[in-house]
Amino acid sequence: MSASTTPSSRPAVTEREAREVAEAAREQHWRKPSFAKELFLGRFRLDLIHPHPLPDDELAQRGEEFLAKLRDFVETKVDGGLIEREARIPDEVIDGLKELGAFGMKIDTKYGGLGLGQVYYNKALALAGSASPAIGVLLSAHQSIGVPQPLKLFGTQEQRERFLPRCARTDISAFLLTEPDVGSDPARLATTAVPDGDDYVLDGVKLWTTNGVVADLLVVMARVPKSEGHRGGITAFVVETNSPGVTVENRNAFMGLRGIENGVTRFHQVRVPAANRVGEEGQGLKIALTTLNTGRLSLPASCVAAGKWCLKIAREWSAAREQWGKPVAHHEAVGSKISFIAATTFALEAVTDLASQMADEDRNDIRIEGALAKLYASEMAWTMADELVQIRGGRGFETADSLRARGERGVPAEQLLRDLRINRIFEGSTEIMHLLIAREAVDAHLSVAGDLIDPEKSLGDKARAGANAGVFYAKWLPKLVAGPGQLPSSYGEFKHEVDLSGHLRYVERTARKLARSTFYAMSRWQGRMESKQGFLGRIVDIGAELFAMSASCVRAELLRGQGDHGREAYQLADVFCRQARIRIEELFTRLWTNTDDLDRKVVKGVLSGTYEWLEQGIVDPSGDGPWIADATPGPSRKENVHRPVR
Repeated sequence: MSASTTPSSRPAVTEREAREVAEAAREQHWRKPSFAKELFLGRFRLDLIHPHPLPDDELAQRGEEFLAKLRDFVETKVDGGLIEREARIPDEVIDGLKELGAFGMKIDTKYGGLGLGQVYYNKALALAGSASPAIGVLLSAHQSIGVPQPLKLFGTQEQRERFLPRCARTDISAFLLTEPDVGSDPARLATTAVPDGDDYVLDGVKLWTTNGVVADLLVVMARVPKSEGHRGGITAFVVETNSPGVTVENRNAFMGLRGIENGVTRFHQVRVPAANRVGEEGQGLKIALTTLNTGRLSLPASCVAAGKWCLKIAREWSAAREQWGKPVAHHEAVGSKISFIAATTFALEAVTDLASQMADEDRNDIRIEGALAKLYASEMAWTMADELVQIRGGRGFETADSLRARGERGVPAEQLLRDLRINRIFEGSTEIMHLLIAREAVDAHLSVAGDLIDPEKSLGDKARAGANAGVFYAKWLPKLVAGPGQLPSSYGEFKHEVDLSGHLRYVERTARKLARSTFYAMSRWQGRMESKQGFLGRIVDIGAELFAMSASCVRAELLRGQGDHGREAYQLADVFCRQARIRIEELFTRLWTNTDDLDRKVVKGVLSGTYEWLEQGIVDPSGDGPWIADATPGPSRKENVHRPVR
């Protein structure tokens, strides 16, 4: 097979067909209010997040008790340096986590789990991940997107009773969607599940199966062919990894997270009972997307942990290291980085805790909030880690083992940078998250005016859409002119020794400006709006900053009311909001002043070979071979490297 060839079994789909598959999988209706959705529409609904929601006393007590046990375990039983060197979590550590109940944190107590809410689940992931990021990923992949969460949301009672007790104490699970030639475009999914009596027969290959190497149970997404009695479509199945025909063909290695058990899994004529199907045929993508609404919140938790560690090391190192007669922290060039790390860590914890508590309460629709938290945290954590490496200088680039070998503290700053890099790709890359959030943010517009900008709709459909749009915008647009953000007395309850009320007024005004900008862009580009990914990405980034500002102010007021470092929290929220406002103004400028059109021309030139001369003068060390591995269905020709931990 040549480098440009892809397996012939891959379904051929057009761009429109791919969009239709994705659109059919997303939740179509908003049954509950959404703070972030309202924000993108220019409505600052502070009442949806303030006063800050809190976990009930029983959940909090249960969570704190488990955190104490987990802290003792990771402090005494986990050697993060050993996991990094050997690129493997020791079996005894995994067994210890099982005995502790860490694999059942989110599973209801009636199935043998701990029954923690999202807030304390995230705190536990942050704690475990600070000892070793690989452990955080192991626990998260098992519970956030593995078997427990889909069964909790969509499984039958019989399925929960069969599988959840196993997941709570003994079995490790994994989620299998990605394929060698399928990432964020599931319409091209090639793994099939063909009905055969009371079973389905699975054939296909799955890539980047986090936990897959050690998993006992898998959630597998496969395409069921449409036939008599079968509606078909992408469908979810629970698969026993020890089933005949399941082969883990490779344990993948990465630049970071070296201890994770991530592999390639092949299915050849694997028989799966129909009783193991989760939901109905064709509901697989919806199950995956709904699971990720809260599943994505585990990633921000690891980013919060990273920020806290960056702050600790920056503080200790910058006080000890002297340059030109004073600690480097007192030099403005370094001090500004420390201020950014401190303020951003506060904001990330505010965003993560708020979104998590909203998920626990289930009063609000948090699909946008969860996505924003993942997007924002992954980008900001990477920047904080990069700044820490810069603050540490040459020592930031040196490995912990090397530092330790020559007599200095083994600070794994370069490892943190490597470990965090994947977060901008995991569970939806930054680019995909921009598009996903943008689609949800403009949902109200598409609901009333979608047919108006759809080139394939009839004139009659367009006329009806025009009438509906006229009614909607006649009511909506006037509300974007003025609001509480223009009144000096608004949000006065946030005015104390440090005044945060001005930042909330800014959020209210800017939300209206953001909505006006979105409307103007839709009017200008209409059907071409979906191709303006640069513009949409900046719109989403502005919304993310506004959400983080709101969460920071609300968290600061919560801590002030509780008498828990309230004054300091107000200071951090103030600094963060001022930094965020600078970023927001730059993003607004770049909405209309950018190189997007020129970039497209350069890309065409690059792909056509116009600039190939620029590549001369180097050697390419990557060698030969196809860009995408052959994933043609069939029996495995490789050794099974599946390694269950028992």
